[in-house]
Amino acid sequence: MRVIEISCLEVWREISNYLDGEVDAELRARMEAHFKACAHCKAVLDGTRNVVKLVGDGIEYQVLEGFSKCLYVKIKGSDPSGFESS
Repeated sequence: MRVIEISCLEVWREISNYLDGEVDAELRARMEAHFKACAHCKAVLDGTRNVVKLVGDGIEYQVLEGFSKCLYVKIKGSDPSGFESS
């Protein structure tokens, strides 16, 4: 059976369905062929698989005190109290 190529964008749209086993055999074959040829999409697949595993395992992780504020400052570039960080 000849596998018809698939674009990266199509792969990204279907990656969640692929991991859930909710794509038909033809699309699965196209995606698997793409993963073998495209290192970027393979990395996206591996990363998505890791996120699903981490979120789905039900384990809560404790973070250090002040971590949330520090993260907020890094993301927003400002203090959550409204003062700009230096």
